[in-house]
Amino acid sequence: MGEELTLEELMERRLGKKGILSASLELYREWVEGKIELEDPSPPETFTEFLGRMDYSSWFWTTVALVSLTVTVVTLVGEGSPLMPLRYILGTLFVLFMPGYTLVEALYPRKEDLNPLERVALSIGLSLALVPLVGLLLNYKPFGIRLYPILISLSALSVALAMVGSYRKYLFYVKKGLDEV
Repeated sequence: MGEELTLEELMERRLGKKGILSASLELYREWVEGKIELEDPSPPETFTEFLGRMDYSSWFWTTVALVSLTVTVVTLVGEGSPLMPLRYILGTLFVLFMPGYTLVEALYPRKEDLNPLERVALSIGLSLALVPLVGLLLNYKPFGIRLYPILISLSALSVALAMVGSYRKYLFYVKKGLDEV
């Protein structure tokens, strides 16, 4: 544990004795058990660099892609289309999961804060709380509660919360990097 090695050097040491699959599994087990710690040799220095690196922000870009896909499908797929089931599936995810998921990511930026089941349960519960609030706000606006105002509002809310979550994750990684120095 005292010496610092790269992942490649660790693999080379293990490959002499075993095959690549068993060496990889052994390293993975040691990482899960906390026996070895992996550290990024060149972490992002700015928030834009953080967003540009898929190893740090893949959840953000997946969220933005799902929101964009949902908006596209809802606006282009009309009644009677064979793609209507896709519209229902994406719409359900969009309304019952996405707003709560982005809020959970903003509130709990570290993976260690919640386990995956807690994240899913909180995402659904918070979506069930956020969406009626958006509907209540839209009710007092001139455009009212219609498809496109709801679509735009929930899209903006989800992307805004995802940005907040990404920024909080970035701050966590910056602080973690500063603590190790």
